[in-house]
Amino acid sequence: MKKFLSLSLFVMLALFLAACGNDDSSGDDTTDGDETSGEWEPEQSIEIVAPAGAGGGWDTTARMAAQVFQEEGIISEDIGVVNKPGGGGAVGWAYIANQEGSNHNLFVSSSPILLVPLSGQSEYGHEDFTPIANVIADYGAFAVNADAPWEDLNELFEDMKEDPSSITVVGTSSPGSMDHIQFVRFAKAAGVDITKIKYVSAPDADGITQILNGSADVYSTGVAEVVEQAKAGNIRVLAVTSEERLDGDTLSDFPTAKEQGIDEVFINWRGFFGPPGMDQAAVDYYEAKFKELSDSDAFAEIRANYGWDEMYMGSEEYKQFLDEEKESLESILEELNLLGE
Repeated sequence: MKKFLSLSLFVMLALFLAACGNDDSSGDDTTDGDETSGEWEPEQSIEIVAPAGAGGGWDTTARMAAQVFQEEGIISEDIGVVNKPGGGGAVGWAYIANQEGSNHNLFVSSSPILLVPLSGQSEYGHEDFTPIANVIADYGAFAVNADAPWEDLNELFEDMKEDPSSITVVGTSSPGSMDHIQFVRFAKAAGVDITKIKYVSAPDADGITQILNGSADVYSTGVAEVVEQAKAGNIRVLAVTSEERLDGDTLSDFPTAKEQGIDEVFINWRGFFGPPGMDQAAVDYYEAKFKELSDSDAFAEIRANYGWDEMYMGSEEYKQFLDEEKESLESILEELNLLGE
């Protein structure tokens, strides 16, 4: 009888403990559900890498995004912007590649992440990273000294058709990268032999100096880089690469190539990536935050100040866009015999 009572008490105690255990686990399940349902949030400060020096397009985009994230309360964790210049972006990309699996490292990029690897100057390309969101469309500009003989883009290209190598085109990026390729695309559309174009690189951002002192003839660059000198009357902007004229003081004075009969457009898209192996929940979080950034009045004001257009793409759309852009750029580099091995 005593054995029976002891056994009964043991069974009742076990059932009681099991019930308590189930109550506790139901509370834990709720927490686990939050963690695994994709509702991820950063647990430490976020680092955004600009793979270039201070003051350029990547740096400005990263710093303006970080500023709006913080000032508008879109992201509460601290955000730091770090410059990693070198190799046309390759140094910064190598740094991010070494942060594999991190959910707290981002970087900004644009066409060079397609062009530099294609030309064999980086072992890392867009496929090696996690596309998160594109946020803006920027545009290129072709400028000459105010005393140059060309009043518009057609006059320049007519001279280049006769002797392409007699005219020196300067850009900040290396041969086969963005400033070079954006000019080549328009020259090709106008009928210039692009294999004979003389392009020189001014990596220390002294392209404008070369135009002013006469050591180069045409400056291929971003729109923001020519505004002040154009406003001062030192240079003449022959064309911008946008579909339509840009809004804003001075910017609206710059003609497009399209209105001059050259059927070409070049968009310097600019967006953000994470390291390889970033968690999908983190990708979802940042994608939503960049959409909130893009839709904000604060960032709209920044776009207007810099002559940028809104061009938001989420992660999947961005990846597809990058794959298609790479194919298009690859054919141009092949024609120029600049494809890397």
